[in-house]
Amino acid sequence: MELHENTGHPRRWAILGVLVISLLVVVLDNTILNVALRTLADPVHGLGASQGELEWSINSYTLVFAGLLFTFGVLGDRAGRKRFLMIGLALFGLASLLSAYAHSPAQLIAARALMGVGGAAIMPVTLSIISNVFDPRERGRAIGIWAGAVGLAVAIGPILGGTLLEHFWWGSVFLINVPVVVAGVLLVALLVPESRDPRPGRVDLLGVLLSVVGLVALSYGIIDGGEHGFDRPVAWGSILVGLAVLAWFVRHELRSDHPSLDVRLFKVPRFAAPVAIVGLVFFAAMGVMFFSSFYLQLVRDYSPLQTGLLFLPFAGAQLIFAPRSAAMVRRYGGRAVAAVGLGLTVVALAAFAFIGASTPIWIVLVVFFIQGVGMANIMPPATESIMSALPREKAGVGSAVSNTVRQVAGALGVAVLGSVLSAVYRSDVGDALTGLPAQAQDAANESISGAYAAAAKLGPAAPTLISAANDAFVTAMHWAAALSAVVAALGVLVVLRWMPGRDALAPASAGPPPPPHKTAPGTAPTTNPAPGGRG
Repeated sequence: MELHENTGHPRRWAILGVLVISLLVVVLDNTILNVALRTLADPVHGLGASQGELEWSINSYTLVFAGLLFTFGVLGDRAGRKRFLMIGLALFGLASLLSAYAHSPAQLIAARALMGVGGAAIMPVTLSIISNVFDPRERGRAIGIWAGAVGLAVAIGPILGGTLLEHFWWGSVFLINVPVVVAGVLLVALLVPESRDPRPGRVDLLGVLLSVVGLVALSYGIIDGGEHGFDRPVAWGSILVGLAVLAWFVRHELRSDHPSLDVRLFKVPRFAAPVAIVGLVFFAAMGVMFFSSFYLQLVRDYSPLQTGLLFLPFAGAQLIFAPRSAAMVRRYGGRAVAAVGLGLTVVALAAFAFIGASTPIWIVLVVFFIQGVGMANIMPPATESIMSALPREKAGVGSAVSNTVRQVAGALGVAVLGSVLSAVYRSDVGDALTGLPAQAQDAANESISGAYAAAAKLGPAAPTLISAANDAFVTAMHWAAALSAVVAALGVLVVLRWMPGRDALAPASAGPPPPPHKTAPGTAPTTNPAPGGRG
């Protein structure tokens, strides 16, 4: 028997289902596109896109998405989260339609950028609506289901994409979004209540502008460095400009009497520690997901569909354990659960440093499962801690910060670990290229994909090149995996040192201590005056 009335919305679980559908379409699209890249490069069956155009078909989305996440989280709190969700879904559906029928790589890149606008409007409000419609006692379980949906989408995207490409034309990987978006808009209109910050204050225009410019510049530098190497001035110039603008943003927010983000929240362990954990784990995990796909498709010769199926243990672990993490947090505390989750993730990432070209595939599946279990017990307690540090009316800010850190850290992980992978690969494969035609040497030295393409034209010399490329790639994968494990291990130290334990968080469900300092009117306090309360 409950001692307190449940303050959640009567239709909260149906609303959660609608939000999961909205989230799935965004995450699915990115993972589906990865398996369609080879088809898009085909001049007959695709668009004849170059390597650079293929990269920008992904990066145009990432750049816009990362740059607008925080701004749209803030604006969603002000203008109405339901409204922003419906607008975001409509934009995403329209952009998907334009992508499906693009006649050139340039049109596809532009349509993907528009999808980034829609995705940036959808992602933060899904989490903030969860915070608004669920009682604090149920919010952890709801966030666990939300996080499990992300893991599911990451794994089933390649399966769905591979199936569509085997039976339909390349545009089907985008067209599949349209009926889902239409259903999502109708269900949101019928089920999701409107909510917003009742005391929004003035719009912090300079802060919003600085956040967009800083995040776009930082993301562009990371993306450019990942593509072309970090020895280019444009990469470091963009990164330094982005960091300088974000530093200006922090300084402005500290001085403003109506900041869009109260940066003093980062002094509060319950907010700052999980934000750092999210950044570290996604830096490590997304880099590993990036190279493991190449390992499975090239070194192990699995098809895109088979590769997607091999990621199912990761998805299954997310689906099984993420919704149950809230119960584990209540029993053992968020710090213990997150530490164990990070420990399992470190073990899984480190295991890739010992996986070779002939390792039994069941071992790879076990590693994916362990990684899924680990991440299922990191994201829900971390996200719940971030969201509980803010009142419901400021939920969009917390959601936006979490998602922005995750997106930028993921892009940085792919860029940095991808650069390590490329550098080690080039160093190891060099000796095997002696005597090959200059064009074949250049292609094989660029990447393992280039080596396979060059080998197709070499005749009897092909097996030797393929073997050398596989060996070089596996060695490079070992170095990248070891680095990712070290980064994830730093997350364990952050959890043990700064993340509050069960006793520290216990008062949050009943009534917290007073704020440590006075905040300006209209700003989010540094501690939650009514965690999960109506405000």
